[in-house]
Amino acid sequence: MAEVAHPQTEMQDKGEGTNLENLSGELVTVFEPDGAASEAYRTVRTNLLYTFVDSPPRVVVVTSPGSAEGKSTTCANLGVALAQAGKRTLIIDCDLRRPVMHKIFGLSGKKGIVSLLAGESSLHEVCQEPLPGLKVLSAGTRPPNPAELLGSQRLADFLAGAQEEFDYVLIDSPPVRLVSDSIVLASQGDGVLLVLDAQKTRKGDLRRTVRSLKAVGAVILGTVMNNVKDSGDNLY
Repeated sequence: MAEVAHPQTEMQDKGEGTNLENLSGELVTVFEPDGAASEAYRTVRTNLLYTFVDSPPRVVVVTSPGSAEGKSTTCANLGVALAQAGKRTLIIDCDLRRPVMHKIFGLSGKKGIVSLLAGESSLHEVCQEPLPGLKVLSAGTRPPNPAELLGSQRLADFLAGAQEEFDYVLIDSPPVRLVSDSIVLASQGDGVLLVLDAQKTRKGDLRRTVRSLKAVGAVILGTVMNNVKDSGDNLY
């Protein structure tokens, strides 16, 4: 789908409308909207919006073969890009073992999808809105049985209901090769966006990841290649 070369930038105060001081500098779509990385995320957004016109994926699971390959950063920036296009977007942090979405958006991580599915909180109580048009549901307290919770009918029912309120639901999933949670989640979504790292993702891991996803009937929508070295050439 796209290649993303992340620049090393410092956070800038864009100032107007939204308080940005708690947002992570990883949100290049906020702090560097004219940069190459932001344009790459907009390309992914365009592909989601127009490539699957007949059957658009409303619930998209974002995952990777291994850890530290940029899936959460990709999920967050894609969510921002969709919201910037006027799409009502919900990001759910379902990486219950190592949640980071609340850190990226500077939100509370005490309650989230776990307490919602456990019936301890309502969506209104746990859903946070860091940017206009974008809502984030943090992971919350780690449960003793992440895979069981993520494969529950309660989550399936919630995702079905969420599509009545949101245009897109993005699920930040654990890496495929590390835990079974991601395979469970893949079967809950309309499709999977696979995030790779140009410098560290191994071909063998990628092949095994694709096999695992296809084994549960997951539709792989495309790939995002992170950490691509910028050649410095401006061909536009």
